[in-house]
Amino acid sequence: MARLPGFEKRSAENVIAEIGCDMGRFPSEEHLSSWAGMCPLSNESACKNKSGKTTKGSRWLRATLAQSAWAASRKKGCYFQAQYRRLAGRKGKKRALIAVGHALLVVIYHVLKNKTGYKELGAGYLDKLNSKRLVPYLVKRLENIGYMVTLVPCQKAA
Repeated sequence: MARLPGFEKRSAENVIAEIGCDMGRFPSEEHLSSWAGMCPLSNESACKNKSGKTTKGSRWLRATLAQSAWAASRKKGCYFQAQYRRLAGRKGKKRALIAVGHALLVVIYHVLKNKTGYKELGAGYLDKLNSKRLVPYLVKRLENIGYMVTLVPCQKAA
């Protein structure tokens, strides 16, 4: 099993000190994220989006997760780097970091609850997940810069 990107001994100690090892107190990952103040706020009324600030939570845990999110977003070939790059262009760097910190907290919740190790998904996970949407987008981008694209499916090796 791989090590959780962005975490070193001190970060893990801070997270365990704040949330503990027993995940029975939190019925779901959403409850833990809300308690930590790392969940995105959806405040919509009359089809207008209002403030999207995160809630107040454990400031020590938020600081640790934000610092770990910076480190995880810099690790090459990592799922969290791909997630950060995908979101930073649209939402901004700081919001993308909060999203990566939230994802790290969700992983920590499942690792502690199920008593399993962390399994790295890889940088290409999001592309594989959305491949049906990604292909037309990339074809359109290539056509916009002057290439004629013909797609021929390749046979997978057995």
